[in-house]
Amino acid sequence: MRDKTQTNSAAPGDRLIRAGAIVFFVGAVATLVTVAPLLLGTTPFPTYMFVLSMLMGVGFLIAGAGVFRSIAAGRRQARAASAPPTPAAR
Repeated sequence: MRDKTQTNSAAPGDRLIRAGAIVFFVGAVATLVTVAPLLLGTTPFPTYMFVLSMLMGVGFLIAGAGVFRSIAAGRRQARAASAPPTPAAR
């Protein structure tokens, strides 16, 4: 039996995973920009750049929340599929 979910439909945690990936990559770029002057021996960037580099961890947590949400939705769907049918009302 074919699954009724379309291949291009979004699962419950997909948006969180995508948003987390974007935030993570912004944090990764900020980390590279922040560390580069330290390695090159130039003047370091201000403190807010170090705060921006913390976005890597925030993005990782957001994506992790999306993964857990997707897992929970899959479990709910599996439970609903394996539950015995209820008797019809008379």
